[in-house]
Amino acid sequence: MGMLNFIKDAGEKLLGGARAQAAPAPSPAPAAAAPASSSAPAPQPQDMGDLNRAAGDAIVRYIHSMGLKVDDLKVDFDAGTETVTVSGMAADQATREKVVLCCGNVASVSRVNDQMTVNAAEPVSQWYTVAKGDNLSTVSKQFYGTPNQYAKIFEANKPMLTDPDKIYPGQVLRIPPA
Repeated sequence: MGMLNFIKDAGEKLLGGARAQAAPAPSPAPAAAAPASSSAPAPQPQDMGDLNRAAGDAIVRYIHSMGLKVDDLKVDFDAGTETVTVSGMAADQATREKVVLCCGNVASVSRVNDQMTVNAAEPVSQWYTVAKGDNLSTVSKQFYGTPNQYAKIFEANKPMLTDPDKIYPGQVLRIPPA
C-alpha cells in the first residue's frame, strides 16, 4: 500500500499527549548552593532513539489491544518526520488495513509507511478522513449511494470503532468495496 497520510493532531493519545522532543537544558545552580566536588552526573537530554522506540512500542501495544494478529509485526516511529513504518504478515487485507489505521489514527503521526504483506490477496478498501459534521450514514451515502450501509463501514472499522456514533474529525476510516 505504500505511504498513507493522516492528520497528526487527531487520534489516540498514545505518545504522552505531546510530541517527542529533547529535555530542556538544566538551569545552572548558584555557586554557593552546590559543593565544588559534586559526584552527581549532570542531567542529560533524553535520547531521541529511546523516545522513538517507546512510541513504536506503544503503537504495538495498541494494535495488540485491538486483537489484531500479525506475524513478525514491527513498528518503528520517527518523531522527526512524524512517520510510522509498519511491517509484518497479516492473514488478510482487512487486518492489514486495520493495523495501518491503528498506526495512523494516533496523535503525532502524519504518515504511515505500510510495508506489510498479506497471506490472501483481496480487494483494497478506500480511505476516508472524517470531516466535522460527518456521521457514518453520510459517509455511507457518499460511497455507496445510500445511508443504509453505515453498518458495513462500522463493521469494517471494528474494533477501533466501538459505537457507530463515535467518530471524530480527522479520523481515517476504511471503506470496504461495495
